[in-house]
Order: sequence, then structure tokens, then C-alpha cells
Amino acid sequence: MEPQRPPYEKNNGDFLTKEQFLVDELKVGDTWRMFRIMSEFVEGFEQMHGVGPAVTVFGSARSKSTDLRYQTARRLGKIMAEKGITVITGGGPGIMEAANRGAFESGGKSIGLNIELPLEQEHNPYLTKAVQFRHFFIRKVMLVKYSFGFIIFPGGFGTMDECFEALTLIQTMKIRPFPVIMVDRKFWSGLWGWVSDNLLREGTISPGDLELITFLDEPEEIADRITEFVERGTIEGKRPWAGR
Repeated sequence: MEPQRPPYEKNNGDFLTKEQFLVDELKVGDTWRMFRIMSEFVEGFEQMHGVGPAVTVFGSARSKSTDLRYQTARRLGKIMAEKGITVITGGGPGIMEAANRGAFESGGKSIGLNIELPLEQEHNPYLTKAVQFRHFFIRKVMLVKYSFGFIIFPGGFGTMDECFEALTLIQTMKIRPFPVIMVDRKFWSGLWGWVSDNLLREGTISPGDLELITFLDEPEEIADRITEFVERGTIEGKRPWAGR
């Protein structure tokens, strides 16, 4: 049986002419589309207002419920909910579902910021609130604005994209520094070793930039790191989630 190929490799005229390539849609005379973008921002702000202290969990959509990483993310979601911290994910399956599930089953806030894709991705069933986005960049704004910590489980291009997006924003001081925690040191060690060996040696990052990442594997350790950050912000009067 011939293996299934990704849709972008298929010689399919119908697929390639669908209005899913959003950048290509922005043609001269199509400025009315800006209003759609504005409305999506407004909808996101209204839906996410008042979520309270929250953390975002990223990871592979392909993880199965029997996987150890799925179980770890589920346990993390449970602990976060018990500590009164909202769990935000991309709303899909795999690691996202696991973190949402743990929070949902513990009676906590479980939010999914889903993205419309050519190959439709359904919300997982463990959400107390689901928000749908058409544009990745708007979804990214919401993930950063309403989170004070990113927890990065093993994943693919999307997971790495979100991780490096957060690091870039912190490095360039566009957002306040918050914990960026990579789970499963063994999985990430090759990538981070390359970053340390090559980028640092070439001078494209500074030694301090390597300290923006924390490696933790146990849900209890991750939860302690996040709650410590929350409590420190509360004591100092910053409360970065207040008024959002």
C-alpha cells in the first residue's frame, strides 16, 4: 500500500487553488480583508479576557493516550488546575488534549485556541472554552498575551515555532520574561546542543540567551516553577494577568 503523502506534495489543482494560502489572499483591492483580521483580534480579546493566571502547553498533536508523554501532560494539567492556574493549548489532539484533559477532569479552566487548517483539526473534548482562529499570527498573539509561561513538550514544526517565537520576544524585550520550560531533556538535547555549540560560537546569540530555557521533566517540578513565578509576581505587585 502506497504511503499517504502530505497534501502539499500532491499534484492536485483543486487543493492548490483553495483559498487557504492566507498571505496570497492579501492582494491589491482586497483591503476589506483587514476588517476580518481586526474582527478576529477583537473576538480573541473578548473571549480571553479574565482568564486569570494561565500557562500554555505545546506539544505534538500525534501523541497517543497510551504514550508516557501524554500521561505526563495530563498529570501536569491536573496539577495546574488544582493550583488555580488556567491551562491553554492549541485545542487539538495529542499533548494538547492531554493537558486540557487533566485540567478539565480536575474542574479547572481548560482553554483551546484552535486553528483552521486545510486538513480540519477538531477541538478536543476537554475544553471549558474553545476559541477558533483562521490566522496563525493572531492565535500567537493570544497565546503570548494571556500566558505567563510556556511549557514545551516534544513536538514538530509548530511546537518549535512557538518555542522560538517566545524566546525571540523575550530576548528582544517585546514581552516580560516568563518561564519557557522544555519537557523531556533527552528529546530536546540534540537541538539545544546545536544551539549552544553553533549559535553561541558564531556569536549570533549571547551566553545569557541560553538561560531563557529551563529543562524539567517532572510535572510537580514544572508546577512548582510556574507557581513560584506567579507568587513572586503577586508579591511584587505585578500580577501580569490582571486586567486582561
